[in-house]
Amino acid sequence: MENFRDYSTYLQRAVLAVDENQITHLVSILYDAYLKDKTVFVIGNGGSAANASHFAQDLAKGTRVSIDFPKRIRALSLTDNVAFMSALGNDDGYDQVFEQQLQTYANPGDVLIAISGSGNSPNILSAVKWANEHQLATVGVTGFDGGKLRKINQASVHVPLNDMCSAESIHSIIFHYVVLVLMEKMKNEALLSAEKIENKN
Repeated sequence: MENFRDYSTYLQRAVLAVDENQITHLVSILYDAYLKDKTVFVIGNGGSAANASHFAQDLAKGTRVSIDFPKRIRALSLTDNVAFMSALGNDDGYDQVFEQQLQTYANPGDVLIAISGSGNSPNILSAVKWANEHQLATVGVTGFDGGKLRKINQASVHVPLNDMCSAESIHSIIFHYVVLVLMEKMKNEALLSAEKIENKN
């Protein structure tokens, strides 16, 4: 890549190659979790761990209707508790750092968003398999060919790009878009609820 203009063109082509229906489905899954008061867990390694942390924060705070509005998306990144992760990695093996946290926190009907550029990280696959077996909704967010994750997740957001750095960047773009859409949907739902209450009175 000789200059930034070439890189921006490259990124734009990759963004446009993503199936928009997959993103719409992710929005639907997350909005359903919000309506049903379920918890959204987000996991990833390396750059995907940073994306997981950022996305969970945006879901939990960035979608709030207002500072005092009680109904919110309950979202947690399982990459953020260093003490818990390091204890699990040390005692049980790194492949267990996400599955074991799910066993502690998750309930049927919750959502697991698993971010993996390659789709082949053992700790990601272990967590998704557990989640599938325990009635969680699972979404794999991948790059390259999607790896093993794309074969076992219930829903997929796939960036067909053989470039880890750029795939992670596009994942972040998708997550920001999803947050913006959810924010609008939640505001509209709050307005409708307020109108129904006012009409009853």
